[in-house]
Amino acid sequence: MSEPTLDILGIGNAIVDVLARAEDSFLDAHDLTKGAMRLVGPEEAEALYAAMGPGTESSGGSAGNTCAVAAALGARVGFLGKVADDQLGRVFAHDIRAAGVHFPTAPLTQGAPTARCLILVTPDAQRTMNTFLGACVHFSAADVDAAEVARAKVLYMEGYLFDPPAAQAAFREAARIAHAHGRQVALSLSDAFCVGRHREAFRALVREEVDILFANESELLALYETDEFEAAVDLVRGEVALAALTRSAAGSTIVAGAARHEVAAVPTKVVDTTGAGDAYAAGFLAAHTQGLPLPECGRWGSAAAAEVISHFGARPQGDIKALVVAGTGNRPVSIVLG
Repeated sequence: MSEPTLDILGIGNAIVDVLARAEDSFLDAHDLTKGAMRLVGPEEAEALYAAMGPGTESSGGSAGNTCAVAAALGARVGFLGKVADDQLGRVFAHDIRAAGVHFPTAPLTQGAPTARCLILVTPDAQRTMNTFLGACVHFSAADVDAAEVARAKVLYMEGYLFDPPAAQAAFREAARIAHAHGRQVALSLSDAFCVGRHREAFRALVREEVDILFANESELLALYETDEFEAAVDLVRGEVALAALTRSAAGSTIVAGAARHEVAAVPTKVVDTTGAGDAYAAGFLAAHTQGLPLPECGRWGSAAAAEVISHFGARPQGDIKALVVAGTGNRPVSIVLG
């Protein structure tokens, strides 16, 4: 096997994020479920965009955010995702490349426009996402660049991409290529509602192809259709080699075979939870691809997430590498075996 020249290759929806503040009354008026992600058509996307308050625009998408944060932490990162050959597509490509991420996917030259996610942030810092997938639905196995997958230590795929029809085949193809070259495959479940839509397909993918699973507590419970976190932990332990399970202020639980590590959350003032899980995965994988111990991987994830939720938007605003790496080796993390 050749030596990898990338640490992480992300595959996901290439989306331009539009973030705006909103009151709970706005969500109620538009029948929106706080904290959830839902898919919308072009007409509803236009209507909601027109009703939103002033916003900020940036390249986003779950895996795109993870890739950008991981690059800021010093990892060598690439990203595969479909944009259109339009203004927003060019904005996305420029932004993610400027963040230090290799982005080789050719744009869609005709048909749907570049995807956008309308994100409403309420005063309690919860984010409610309304996504028009646009060009994303055209990402297929044909867009899985075998050479790019083969040269990355870890292939990282976002669960949100499961919604387009051709995505599950693309995931399977990418995982096959990665494993053929001795690489690891990581999956983020992304959203409990997304898990509910594709539960059996996710379960099969986790059992058969995934080496590293990222999920928050609600996503994990949705995957295994249980209300008990410990029951879900027992189930995931039997299906995947490594799982990093986030629990908001309660920190994260990392399960690897018989080993279990509890990692504390890094205290911070919460301004906007957009991208918290994305940043956690970025920190975890940036450390993991350096060969750091699992508790330290969890600490990197927690520190990266704390930086991202301390301000508006899902991308780092300060020197996140100095912030995260500064504590390496200095902070104890409890370890529980069982």
